[in-house]
Amino acid sequence: MKETAITPARIELSDPSAGSGPGLARELGLLDATMISVGTIIGSGIFIVPASIALYLQFSSLALGVWVVGGLVTLLGALSIAELGAAMPAPGGQFVYLRKAYGPFWGFLYGWTTFTVINTASIATVAVAFATYVGYFVPLGVAGIRVVAIGSIAALTAINCLGVRHGATTQNLLTFLKIGSIFALIGASFLLRGGSFSNFSPVLPTLPVTGLAGPLALAMVAALWAYDGWIEVTYVAGEVKEPQRNIPLSLLYSTVLAALRYLLINFSYIYVLSLGKMSRSELVASDTATVLLGRYGATLVSLAVLVSTLGANNGFILTGARIYYAMAREGLFFDWVSRVHPRFRTPVPSLVVQGVWSALLTLTGTFSQLFTYVIFAGWIFYAMSCGAVLILRRRAAEMPRPYHTWGYPAAPVVFILFAVWLVVSTVIHDPRDAGIGAGIMLTGLPAYYYWSRKKK
Repeated sequence: MKETAITPARIELSDPSAGSGPGLARELGLLDATMISVGTIIGSGIFIVPASIALYLQFSSLALGVWVVGGLVTLLGALSIAELGAAMPAPGGQFVYLRKAYGPFWGFLYGWTTFTVINTASIATVAVAFATYVGYFVPLGVAGIRVVAIGSIAALTAINCLGVRHGATTQNLLTFLKIGSIFALIGASFLLRGGSFSNFSPVLPTLPVTGLAGPLALAMVAALWAYDGWIEVTYVAGEVKEPQRNIPLSLLYSTVLAALRYLLINFSYIYVLSLGKMSRSELVASDTATVLLGRYGATLVSLAVLVSTLGANNGFILTGARIYYAMAREGLFFDWVSRVHPRFRTPVPSLVVQGVWSALLTLTGTFSQLFTYVIFAGWIFYAMSCGAVLILRRRAAEMPRPYHTWGYPAAPVVFILFAVWLVVSTVIHDPRDAGIGAGIMLTGLPAYYYWSRKKK
């Protein structure tokens, strides 16, 4: 392990406002940065993914084990990316790292794919999930769900336009409520009657290892999807105070906290329901609460889902806009997207264009399928970003690094291998979706040609 502490004076912080005009302000502390990551990791996945894993794996040791392995893999990625975040604390996160390591084209392709589908379709998907659960309390038709979804996107976008402090405070509040509701359900599972340790049977697999390879792979993909969002804080690195210290710590804390909650909540689900019932349940958390609290349990879980999805979307909206802002500053997106509000010190044009596109995707009704097509693309960029740690250690050895990746080079290499495995598995099992996803990514080619020539 290398020394991870270094005096701030050795790092020249990237100035988000380099040039004329107002710039972004460093107003986010360690708590803010950690809550951004925690809030985006734990969204709707904690209520959906456990049922899928229970369907694939009917042995409690394996069903819980994939959450442990998924957490460890995510932690390896977080520890690796933390080195880049501390060394290059500028807005844009992966856009900055990929551009530095591989050239402007790869940085642009990442940003383009994130804007057109990955981040905006995520916002649309989570907004519709939020609106759907609003329908539990207020009857909504298809049109009503879309109106509420778009309204939530508009409201969160407006809050984040008013200042990064406003966005962070909203994130902190929603994330604390989310954490509280999850631990309340965990506590109720063991304090109230309804559960049994007999529900963990069978604990160990009775099938040959070869017969479990396919189900394990599918379960692992689902778990890794649930951990997605761990990297979001790097997009706002230009607004984090003491980023040399706070970026690595926030990535570490948020990943460990998320893994702990995922493991405990799944332990609770199995204790109350059993894997068999989980595999047949469409609403695992709601069914668990109903066993413990009756019909009031489903109501409380619906409220928890509202808070959870709203918190996740606030994080996506807050962080994602910084990517397009960074692209525009490099001349690789619309010039006006690089503007910062002189009073609020936020990238208002970037936030607005992100909100408008997300709302349009919500209206099309195809956002969920689009997201499915490109979900593997996110892991391509994750692998490349961890590869950037290896490349820049050699190519930019002189670059000050206030934090060195723990377990280097094993940490980034193992994460890259997992990412490559996930991408290859997607291509093998869903070649059509992977092909369409690659096609969506390649729409960035003419866009890059246009902006790169315009820049010249």
